[in-house]
Amino acid sequence: MAVTERDLAASGIVIVPARDDHAEGLMRLIEPIFAEYEGVLFLMEEMPELRSIATTFEQDGGQFWCAFRDQQLIGSVGWTPATEGVGVELKKLYVVKAQRRHKLGHVLTSRVEVAGRAAGCGFVELWSDVKFDAAHRFYEARGYRRDGRTRELGDQSDTVEYYYRLDLDPAGRAEHD
Repeated sequence: MAVTERDLAASGIVIVPARDDHAEGLMRLIEPIFAEYEGVLFLMEEMPELRSIATTFEQDGGQFWCAFRDQQLIGSVGWTPATEGVGVELKKLYVVKAQRRHKLGHVLTSRVEVAGRAAGCGFVELWSDVKFDAAHRFYEARGYRRDGRTRELGDQSDTVEYYYRLDLDPAGRAEHD
C-alpha cells in the first residue's frame, strides 16, 4: 500500500508551499546531504536560488514545497517547465537521512508528477549527479529511465549529471503505476 500525505501527516510531517524565508532550513537540509558524497561541495554562490526559493520557482513558472516535522525542514522538491517539450523538470528532491526509506521521497516526487499531469504535460524529467547512486535507484524504482545523456555543470564540484525521464499517462497514473 502506498503512503499518502495523510499518512505522513499522521506521523507529524506536513508539506507546505515553500516561502523565501525557508532559505536557512534548506541550507541546513542540503549541506549534510552533499557532505555524504566525496567531492560534492555545498557552496551558496552556486545555489543562489535557495535564498528566494518560492519567488524563483514562481518566476520560472513552477512550484516548490518543503516538508516539516516538529518545525524542522526534512525534505524538499520543486518543478519548473521542461526546457524542451511539454513536460516538467523535477528539481531539488532532498530528504534528510533519517527520513529516507520512509516514503517521504515518494510523496514529494508524486507531487511533481501530479502537477505535471494537471498542467497537461506528458513527462517528468530530471538531472541527477552521477555520484548519487541511492537517488538513481529511487528514481529507477519509480519508473524513471536514464537515456545515456549527461551534462557537466562546470561548478567547483566538477558535477556531471545523468538525465532521467518518466512518461506520464494522461489517465492520471505514471507509466510505472
